[in-house]
Amino acid sequence: MVTPKKATRALSIVVFLFLIVSCTNKEESAFKTQFIAYKALFVDGGRVVDTGNDDVSHSEGQGYGMLFAVAADDQDTFNALWQWTKHTLRRDDGLFSWRYRPCADNASSCIDDPNNASDGDILIAWALLRASEKWGVDGFKEDARAIVSAIENTLLVEYDEAVLLLPGEYGFIAKTEGKTSLQLNMSYWVFPALTDLSSLSSTPSKWKELYETGVSLLSSMQFSSYRLPSDWVRFEPNHAGVKPIGSVSNLTLEDVISAEFGFNAVRIPLQLVWSKAFRGDSALAERMLAPYYAWWSLTPTPATVNLLTEKTAEYEMTDGMRAVKMAVNSIMHSEATDWPTINRKMDYYSASLTLLSMLAVADNPS
Repeated sequence: MVTPKKATRALSIVVFLFLIVSCTNKEESAFKTQFIAYKALFVDGGRVVDTGNDDVSHSEGQGYGMLFAVAADDQDTFNALWQWTKHTLRRDDGLFSWRYRPCADNASSCIDDPNNASDGDILIAWALLRASEKWGVDGFKEDARAIVSAIENTLLVEYDEAVLLLPGEYGFIAKTEGKTSLQLNMSYWVFPALTDLSSLSSTPSKWKELYETGVSLLSSMQFSSYRLPSDWVRFEPNHAGVKPIGSVSNLTLEDVISAEFGFNAVRIPLQLVWSKAFRGDSALAERMLAPYYAWWSLTPTPATVNLLTEKTAEYEMTDGMRAVKMAVNSIMHSEATDWPTINRKMDYYSASLTLLSMLAVADNPS
């Protein structure tokens, strides 16, 4: 016999599940609508066009486009993006040339810098893994596995128990007077991807150590009175072995590509909170996120700040940067989101940050 109490409880469960499904469907629909605009504005066949940077294409953009196509359940666009990436950017070692500049040949001969970028490599592998899981295509998983192996062979550098990620195959290790230093870009540590891609490695512990090294380094990358991380940082191990990872004495902003909290580093808080493992240590998470909250509380919030001079940009955060802020607050504090609309007023990077932020929230619903 169904009692009134049991009936009420059952009805409550049904209503709760209905609300969850309705909310999920609404978010999926919003993402797909934004992705349709993104495709129309920035995808040319299988090439993602960086409209804010001379219409070049790069491995990062291809990875983003592939991730977004999976999330939008658009397999045709995913296939076109992967085919172009594979045939145009993929190198003999399985990694990807980072930049393609349009030229008359409209082919791989348009690559004007064959060095790779490790964030692009990671994003492409992650997109392939997610595609294999969504659509059941085993070939995508094997493609991702091959990239993971290439990353391990070329880009991971070990110092004692630390594992570091080179930004590219060459150009980031300096040796002077018997000392070695590595220039790193911490926004290339895509933390949720590192966790997922470890499942494709024959040595998953190496990816776990890479993840932990990244969090440890970022816990001490609090430069200037703003206590923010820089786009680029120099890591200097000592001769007797590496100092404790995250020790301030390991890190310097001297002679780096950019000492700003800028268009690279803006991704860092998003990629941190995207990771369930990071959020699992709530005390550490709140301590590391506090400088971002303080920065975003500035009115208006500048787009960038030089962490050596503390000179801020004369223009405000872009819509994409605001999307990152919204995503972090949504994931960490269940705050409502009001995503910027992707349209012709937006450049490629701001639109990519917007979709990336929406995807992070979808992966981590409140």
